[in-house]
Amino acid sequence: MNPSNELLNRINERYSHMSKGQKALSTYITDNYDKAVFLTADKLGKAVGVSESTVVRYAACLGYRGYPEFQKALEELVLGKLNSIQRMEVTYGRINQSKVLESVLQSDAEKIKRTLEEINQEAFEIALDIILNAEHIYIVGIRSCAPLASFMAFYFNLIFDNVHLLHTTSSSEIFEQMVRISERDVIIGISFPRYSMRTLKALEFANNRNAKVITLTDSVHSPMNLYSSCNLIAKSDMISIVDSLVAPLSVINALIVALCMKKQDEVAGTLETLEEIWDEYQVYESDEIDYVDDHLKMRYGKVEEVQDE
Repeated sequence: MNPSNELLNRINERYSHMSKGQKALSTYITDNYDKAVFLTADKLGKAVGVSESTVVRYAACLGYRGYPEFQKALEELVLGKLNSIQRMEVTYGRINQSKVLESVLQSDAEKIKRTLEEINQEAFEIALDIILNAEHIYIVGIRSCAPLASFMAFYFNLIFDNVHLLHTTSSSEIFEQMVRISERDVIIGISFPRYSMRTLKALEFANNRNAKVITLTDSVHSPMNLYSSCNLIAKSDMISIVDSLVAPLSVINALIVALCMKKQDEVAGTLETLEEIWDEYQVYESDEIDYVDDHLKMRYGKVEEVQDE
């Protein structure tokens, strides 16, 4: 059963046996699920004109262990279906204007915590092995996921010499950049609701040419996983004004660190060469302050004693 339809199916199956208040809740949720998803049990009850206890009993009637589990089912129903205006409306409805900073940071921290609890460690290790053994590494992320793809590619380029970041504004451009992809290669697709059809097509193209496919997405039910051999799941929040992608970024950071640890000698050599290039061409000296005080110098993460001349 598609998880996004499960709640509606439960409502339909049990509707004839519900009380008057429960039927009113069913009607409200069916018509306003995009608003109901962010309401507490108390606020949902007030919106419908029933008590909080009726709402809690309603969740139990539908077979959920409590209101939080019922609300999670609502999230599955809503995820990926809202347009930008609806997302803005529900965001304003759930965040106290005086506590925006606190609310957003707490929400982001919670997504990282949930990702840590639920991510598949075996899938993470498999992804590392696939990347390390790939002849070419392709990375694709569209729209709000493009910065994540760019960030990954930047650091992968310090580790590997075979990285291809797909820059595109159309599907045809993607295929042109992937024309040589083969079974010896891997593509890493990054996509979160609302899912990118161009990213999905790129993964399909790679899969049809027997390349390995790794996805970084929000759910095992994501369409991105149709073509993947390895799924990395990170929690996100697309039902807001700004897409929250802190958890996916943390997973990317973990990949980068793990790969650096497995290729320490190569990475150290690359960084040493870059240090020399940066010094020779004054890449950083001209626009960064190195001197902390008369005796200490901060340079590339190390504190060094500065000798008096």
